[in-house]
Amino acid sequence: MYDVVENKPRTKIAKHCKEAGLYRVQKSVFLGTVERNRLDELRLNIESLTNDDVDSVYIFPMCEHDFKKVILLGQAFDKKLVTNEILSLFM
Repeated sequence: MYDVVENKPRTKIAKHCKEAGLYRVQKSVFLGTVERNRLDELRLNIESLTNDDVDSVYIFPMCEHDFKKVILLGQAFDKKLVTNEILSLFM
C-alpha cells in the first residue's frame, strides 16, 4: 500500500505492481503473490520513484497461513478487481 503525492510516480508504481502480478484491491492497495526476487525488483523500482520526505510505501509480506487469518469488515475490497485465487483464501 502506498501514499504517493505526485501523480506521475504514483501511476508508475501502480503499473509496476500490476506487472509484478499484484491485483488492485483499493486505489493505493495491491494484493497478491510475488516471488522473492520479483519482490526485490519491485521494491527497487518503487524506491526509485518515491520521495522519502513526502511519500510512504508499506510492503507487508506474509505467508498463506497468516493471510488466511486476515479479518475483513464491510466492503474491505472490490471483489471484481481480485482474482478467484485470492478470493478463495477469504471465503
